[in-house]
Amino acid sequence: MANRGPSYGLSREVQQKIDRQYDPELEQVLVRWILAQCGGDGGSTVAQPAPGRDGFQQWLKDGTVLCRLINSLHPRGQAPVAKIQASAMAFKQMEQISQFLQAAERYGIAATDIFQTVDLWEGKNMACVQRTLMNLGSLAVAKGDGLFVGDPNWFPKKSQENRRVFSEDKLKEGQSVIGLQMGTNRGASQAGMTGYGMPRQIL
Repeated sequence: MANRGPSYGLSREVQQKIDRQYDPELEQVLVRWILAQCGGDGGSTVAQPAPGRDGFQQWLKDGTVLCRLINSLHPRGQAPVAKIQASAMAFKQMEQISQFLQAAERYGIAATDIFQTVDLWEGKNMACVQRTLMNLGSLAVAKGDGLFVGDPNWFPKKSQENRRVFSEDKLKEGQSVIGLQMGTNRGASQAGMTGYGMPRQIL
């Protein structure tokens, strides 16, 4: 994972806490989806990664798999990443990761749900990478444009807008009704209350 030495003290504890958030079961789901999604992309298939967090990170690190994934979610001829090439140069790999991130945001992923380039390239926060990919899968299923490949049940369903339209009569009718959450003053009295400043009567 990059050319960084081991961390110590508080930074080591923080890193261990982040690493514990990584989900091996979600990794298997994501790998199955990416392999299925990129399988028909130009005829060349994506190689299977080594199992485990480090294997998953190395598989995605150069950005080529991610760029092919986001391209496969767009119609032919509208791919957001025009040129994808494997490179051993760090800046090229990081550039491709950031191209994926920009395309994912344009696709509809919220900026708060997107990982940072270093989270993947240095393996700092692979759990965040998993969350971004899971959100991408959920959004691809929700769009229902026929470009998603795989089992829709792999991902949690995104909530859909359920717009309701009420007639003018119905809206006016609602203005004359007192909502139950506002409470009621029917039957209210001061029975049983002690006078101000008086001690409570315990019988």
